Amino acid sequence: MNRRNYLIRRALQALASLFIIATLLFFLFRMGLPDPTTALLAEGLSPEQREAVRQSFGLDQPLWRQYVLFLQNAVQGDFGFSFHYRAPVADIIWERLGNTMVLMVTAIVVAYVIGVPLGAWLSWRRGTRADTVGIFAGLMFRSAPMFWTGMIGILVFGVMLGMLPTSGMRTLPYESTGFLDKITTLDFLWHLTLPALVVALYYLGSPLLIMRNTMLEVYGEDFIEMARAKGLPERRILYNHAARNALLPVVTQLAVTIGLAAGGQVVVEVVFSWPGLGREILNAVRTSDFPLAQASFLVMAAFVITLNLLVDILYSTLDPRVSFK
Repeated sequence: MNRRNYLIRRALQALASLFIIATLLFFLFRMGLPDPTTALLAEGLSPEQREAVRQSFGLDQPLWRQYVLFLQNAVQGDFGFSFHYRAPVADIIWERLGNTMVLMVTAIVVAYVIGVPLGAWLSWRRGTRADTVGIFAGLMFRSAPMFWTGMIGILVFGVMLGMLPTSGMRTLPYESTGFLDKITTLDFLWHLTLPALVVALYYLGSPLLIMRNTMLEVYGEDFIEMARAKGLPERRILYNHAARNALLPVVTQLAVTIGLAAGGQVVVEVVFSWPGLGREILNAVRTSDFPLAQASFLVMAAFVITLNLLVDILYSTLDPRVSFK
């Protein structure tokens, strides 16, 4: 199988996976909440008013008709109206997703920029005190509950030292004309620092430990011995030869991490009052706002599937040994 046919087959598999997930989400939400208007209607509302609400949300249609409309609208990016906000779900999701991705991407970039070279360096210093301290720190931050690390951060940097704000994206009250206007201020960066640091410390352990362990396996390969026999400096062997061949597991983990980050870290968004998608999903479930919850899960699934597809494409570029069988 050539590269073109392989990519077409993987794209079709991704679309089939997304279709199955969309179908499961639709019927699971209908099974869990057969009549969503019971969570929406206020007490004392007349049957006529209740029926008007059902018609306005298309809930009076047969189930198969609702399913077809749901798929048609989802393809066009239309997820209906939120019961709670009385606003288009798509507008709410894209705004919250943007807030979440700014936080998560910043934290993941910091974690991987530090974790990957540090993991390679620790493998070079294996068995030393620095290696022991690095492994301990990586395991500790990865194992510690994020809400606990967040509360410690708030206590130290927010309450005791008063250096950083402890909640929100901006100092209230504020007005912004758009998303870029909201995030391109020093006040936003000031609010971003502490939650991004907490999330980065949590994610740091994965690239650090994966890179270190993979590097130790690569050190036993013949091409490393050949590079040493040529008299190349150890640092050049480390970063130019061994590190490149040890990156594949890190790339896989990175894709999974970014995909899961699309849903946000509910805990950290709640602890820091960050208006992201994770906190919005929690609120949607709590208020029985099933159009918003359903669309949020579907967007998360699409994000993970797309990133897995991109990783498969990257694999064939990073490692020429990968075949398209």
